[in-house]
This record gives sequence, C-alpha cells and structure tokens, in this order.
Amino acid sequence: MSTDSVINTQNQTAGAADPGSHGPSRGNEPLALHLENVTMQFGGVVSVNNLSLDVPQGKIIALIGPNGAGKTTAFNCITGVYQPTNGLIEFMGQPMVRTYPRGKDAKIYKGQNREKYAGQHVLTPTPDQITQLGIARTFQNIRLWKSMTVFENVLTAKHMRAKQNVFSAILRMNLAEEKRMREETMDLLREQGLETVKDELATSLPYGLQRRLEIARALATNPKLLLLDEPAAGMNPQETLELADFVQEIREKYGLTVFLIEHHMDLVMNISDYIYVIDFGSEIAQGVPETVQSDRRVIEAYLGISEDQEDKSNT
Repeated sequence: MSTDSVINTQNQTAGAADPGSHGPSRGNEPLALHLENVTMQFGGVVSVNNLSLDVPQGKIIALIGPNGAGKTTAFNCITGVYQPTNGLIEFMGQPMVRTYPRGKDAKIYKGQNREKYAGQHVLTPTPDQITQLGIARTFQNIRLWKSMTVFENVLTAKHMRAKQNVFSAILRMNLAEEKRMREETMDLLREQGLETVKDELATSLPYGLQRRLEIARALATNPKLLLLDEPAAGMNPQETLELADFVQEIREKYGLTVFLIEHHMDLVMNISDYIYVIDFGSEIAQGVPETVQSDRRVIEAYLGISEDQEDKSNT
C-alpha cells in the first residue's frame, strides 16, 4: 500500500480528530504531532497508558522518565514499529494511526477510552511509509550500516526517501537523478562537518561522530519531524555540549520539529521548549523546563524519594 493510500484510507475511516488540549498547543500553534490516549499493551503488561501529548511545529519537545517508563515504546508506536492497542496519532494534522482494542487485547484492555475508538480500525503505516510522510528517527543504540562508508550511509538514506524501502534504495536510478543525490549528500556531509571522513567506514568513526552521522542520515530523508532517542547516550560532557548546539542548529537550519528522549537532564533543560514526563507508561507531569525541574512527582520518579519519606528524614 502506498503512503498516499494509507493517509487517504485513514481520512475516510477515521475522520478528523477533536482539537487537542495537551501541553504547549493550548494557543493556536500548528502541530507536527498529536497523540491522544495512545496505549500499547503487551499481553497483560501496559507499556504506554493513555498517553496524550502535542508537539508544535518548529519546537524542541522532550519526553523524559526513568528507565522502563515507556518512552521508546511511545516512539515505536509513532514510527510504525508497533501498532498501538488503542489511541490516535496525527502527523501534520492528518490521522496517521487510529486503533481500538481488538481480539484478546479487547478483553483485557482496561482503558477508559475503549468505546471512543470502537467500530473502526486502520492499519498502522509501515516504518518506510512513515519516512515518506516526513518523520525520521535515530536510536539509543546507534544503527549505522556497518559495511558502508560515511558517504554511502547518507546516500542510501536519500535513496530510501525516494524509493520507499532499503532494498530498492540500493538500486540506482537514472544518471541525472543519481548525480543530484550525490551532490546533495556531499552538501549535507559538508554542513555536518563530516566531509573529511566521507570515505571512512561508518563504524571506524569516534562515537560522537557516529552519532552525528546517524542524525545526518536522518536529515537525508528531508524530514519535517525528527525523533531523537537518547542522542547523548555514551557521550562525554564535551560531546554532550556540542550535541546541544548541534540539535538547535539543525532545528533552525532545516526548519525542523524535534521530539527528544533523553536522560541527560542538563541537555533536556537547556534545549527543550516543553517537557512531558512519564512513569510506568503514564504521564505524571508536563511543563516548561523550570516547572518540570521542580515538580515533586518528577523528583520522586527519578530519585524514588516521596515527600513523606523526605519529611521523615528531616525529623
């Protein structure tokens, strides 16, 4: 099924969603991404529970929480790796995923919004189709094509954007189009400071440059929305500072919206316009960095210290 077919099918069956009132969109900012009551359930385990959030266009929004909170699972629902058990996902105002509990899941699902989504079910687009829509992603564990050079990694990503999947991306197109893509690849490498290592194997690069290459490869697909899953993982303090500048630079240069998962709180607080916090799959707090940083629920989730426990320790 083509990307257009997926969107057309969803528009016909799902219809328009009610305007969200979650987070920073309470004004009239256009949204790049909207999640409404998204749930991901594996058997009896609810990994994401009725998650609702808004990611306005042109902003840097962070999703944080302790290990195992459900952050990467939420990203997997957005990018088509998982098909949510329930909920609505919109991209650039268009329904991308709308589901309702089905089969065995319907019998054990306990969400309060089950009836709202009953009676219709739309297949989640594949990751390749979601790339075509304009969503790109990086991973916590860097996933470069190990046998390819830096140049080939980025060029193949460009072909994926044009050809819709990795297999057809490896096959070359007409000479004029191929030349244009190679020139664009070199321009991108130059802009990202990777031109001098273009002929090196991707896995031979220092860790910080591998992370930069992974982001450059994502940019090669011309995304509107960039999802970064713990981009500072494994970086030293200096590399983390450079990453913060890098993310802000590419947001401004390419007019991107950035949705970020990260454990480095200094990075999150320095570059985020708005933050959502989840624990055990559910939202526990949201707000601008200053508000979230001092929220008692966030402190308890990260440190495991409740207000009662702290009061006792001070007596």
